[in-house]
Amino acid sequence: MTPYIELKNVNYFYEKTEALKDVSLTVNEGDFLAIIGPNGSGKSTLMKLILGLLKPMQGEVYLFGKPVSEFKDRACIGYVSQKSNSFNSGFPATVFEVVRSGLAKKTGLFHRYPKDAEQQVKAALISVGMQAYINRPISALSGGQQQRVFIARALISKPKILLLDEPTVGIDQQNMQSFYRMLTHLNTHHDITILLITHDVDAVSKSISHVACLNRTIHFHGYQQELEQLPDQQLEEWYGHPVRRVMHKGGDRS
Repeated sequence: MTPYIELKNVNYFYEKTEALKDVSLTVNEGDFLAIIGPNGSGKSTLMKLILGLLKPMQGEVYLFGKPVSEFKDRACIGYVSQKSNSFNSGFPATVFEVVRSGLAKKTGLFHRYPKDAEQQVKAALISVGMQAYINRPISALSGGQQQRVFIARALISKPKILLLDEPTVGIDQQNMQSFYRMLTHLNTHHDITILLITHDVDAVSKSISHVACLNRTIHFHGYQQELEQLPDQQLEEWYGHPVRRVMHKGGDRS
């Protein structure tokens, strides 16, 4: 089976600063992989390499079996960046308009939307539990609701894999488990492979199938249950500082 994403012995430097060292990583169909690591561990660099925004100085990056530089079918990949302060909360658009704009990946920026665009928007919003907000201004939603809308926007092009960069920014602890249940539903019922990047060990959920611990190099890559069995001291060594680990019960994967 060809991996959806594969990194082989990847190295990357910013001038003389080593960002990633000898990173090898595989994401297969059906995985729900969380890449965890502290701030400055190279997570953003890793995401840019996967998206083809950076070129590895050593090693190779493959998407669906092809070198990232040769991969053209971008509709196969849904990407949601960090929302946080990069989104203008006063942007005058409705939820419907924001999600529909995701169709531009297939139609092109200046092409007309397909006749069934409304149905596609509704289906994407249903998948993230936001169909009741379709006519609301995006600025009227909470941070967690906005993030669900951005995920719906990424899903409307029917990607095979969803890349999420710090998706819980702006989501309070009270709504965190609900957010993870939504991601679990996408993974198990909509056959969406998910790669989630986060700096927070607390974000490791029962719903995630695999975990990779990154701090410039990959210290651990395996099943989530295996990570649970490791002592906190081992995680602290990888992180470089004490960590608090809480495994959320995000839902039954069976």
